[in-house]
Amino acid sequence: MIYLFLADGFEEIEALAAVDVLRRAGCDLVTVGVGGKRITGAHKIEVTADIEEKEAVTDGLDMVVLPGGMPGTLNLEKSPIVKAAIRYCAENDKYICAICAAPSILGHMNLLKDHTATCFPGYEQELHAKALSAEPVCVSGKVITARGAGVAVEFALQIVAVLFGTEKSMMLRKSMQCM
Repeated sequence: MIYLFLADGFEEIEALAAVDVLRRAGCDLVTVGVGGKRITGAHKIEVTADIEEKEAVTDGLDMVVLPGGMPGTLNLEKSPIVKAAIRYCAENDKYICAICAAPSILGHMNLLKDHTATCFPGYEQELHAKALSAEPVCVSGKVITARGAGVAVEFALQIVAVLFGTEKSMMLRKSMQCM
């Protein structure tokens, strides 16, 4: 099971592109609303999450996906449930994926010290990473980070590639006419 956390002020493209692409790939993805089921994005688009954070459990969790956006990233970071899910993944060798400003949460939790990472320009100092990547999407061990909204589909396709292989990712890319 994959949790994609949504908090008020999330970047809509980053979240919904990941939900769409990962569900097309056949992932068991659950959107988790921080602070309730109805969450409003940074551009005033309201989304109804599958579950509220109080319903989230880490047993069986395979991955966490964190969209960026402001103040969405700050709201995600305030949630003890989000942090518990991230810690669970880190401690159990599960994937942690974050885009835009959201990799800063991982940096603040000291989870990037052994990883190369990328983020939205201006947040690099928040990462405390072993190295910074110039690539728009970066895979380092079980951590996947990305720059921002402009690479949201690429971020999601990279997640598919690590879960199911490059061939499945390429098939999805072709079916979405991203070639």
